[in-house]
Amino acid sequence: MATLVELVKRGEIPKEVEYCARYEKRDVDYIVQGLIEGTIVIPANIYHRAREDFTPRAIGKGLKTKVNANIGTSGDIENIELELEKLRVAVKYGADAVMDLSTGKFIDETRKAIVNNSPVMVGTVPIYQAAKEAAEKHGFIGKMTVDELFDVIERHCKDGVDFITVHCGVTLSALERLRKEGRIMNIVSRGGALMAEWMVYNEKENPLYEHYDRLLEIAKKYDVTLSLGDGMRPGCIADATDRCQIEELITLGELVDRAREADVQAMVEGPGHVPLDQVEANILLQKRLCHGAPFYVLGPIVTDIAPGYDHITGAIGGAIAAKAGADFLCYLTPAEHLALPDVNDVKVGVIAARIAGHAADIVKGVPGAVEWDIEMAKAREALDWERQFELAIDPEIARKYREERAPQEDEKTCTMCGKLCSIKRVEEYLNPKKEK
Repeated sequence: MATLVELVKRGEIPKEVEYCARYEKRDVDYIVQGLIEGTIVIPANIYHRAREDFTPRAIGKGLKTKVNANIGTSGDIENIELELEKLRVAVKYGADAVMDLSTGKFIDETRKAIVNNSPVMVGTVPIYQAAKEAAEKHGFIGKMTVDELFDVIERHCKDGVDFITVHCGVTLSALERLRKEGRIMNIVSRGGALMAEWMVYNEKENPLYEHYDRLLEIAKKYDVTLSLGDGMRPGCIADATDRCQIEELITLGELVDRAREADVQAMVEGPGHVPLDQVEANILLQKRLCHGAPFYVLGPIVTDIAPGYDHITGAIGGAIAAKAGADFLCYLTPAEHLALPDVNDVKVGVIAARIAGHAADIVKGVPGAVEWDIEMAKAREALDWERQFELAIDPEIARKYREERAPQEDEKTCTMCGKLCSIKRVEEYLNPKKEK
């Protein structure tokens, strides 16, 4: 079966492209051109997109900022039904994608359940499962064979996963750069650390880099988008934008070019922990070095001192990053750095990231963005509470606050201002003939 890129290159318009064009309020030709150039990706595995309820999303240049929600089990908390509830909540509150980061006992079963129940794009990180299985089989990840790693990658793709994070840029050269850099926190990427451990033990190059053509063959077979992972991302703001991070980024840019030559879709993952004054620079560097590939960022987290509130630190960085050109925001939840997120953490994380993305879309001129805010302004001026709830990014919480703290006398006002409501008083002054 042809990939989406192959189809549009030969003049065919897949239904996924038409759907995304309508959703983005863009011409079909705009999406097609972006796919051909590689500045837009539509992660849609041939098996997942065959489902009637699958809702594809385009990620990239000139499009709405998309949001991903990380879910999945751990060795300490494993409940597939709980992860499916997180999936439902993430979709309900507007996530465009979810990533299954499971590391528990039943990884295959969890992944299949999530893919089979997800109407949105699903991503995974195959190295997690490959490392776990290698440890169980050989007693140590370093003894994992190259074939075992690629077998797990193909298993994920065969199950319908739409995009996979692969840490191809953690090379021997990058590790040597890391040794010389003097970071406070060396490698905080779980996938990056696992690849580094294998490389150091075997004294060999990263198989995902050395055998990149094999990876491209698998991705093309299932039309899976490669999310080129940032294994050398900074784990604290003091380590941001250093030499090993940028060396990896240069490598990923070269791998983007090779993916495009093979008609495989690719996006690039980015940091991480980045201080405010470096966020925009990071985006500009990625866009330049990776020739405009869609950029998928975690946060960025702009301060390290807010455990329990990292959905806020991530939203601050995410808004700046998206304004500068980041295309895809991975949410952070209040549990980041502390624990596996629960269902409510997922909800809060999705909404925080969506707010960040929308704030950026307004100033980027994304079709429909500012119009949403204008409609809310009109509803507020009219004191039309039902319309405000309808337009709210979280209608439930807006209605809850309103109903639990409703005014006793004038139902048009709120308990913050009451009789001193500026909107009502000005309206009465400017239009005295209206009923008071």
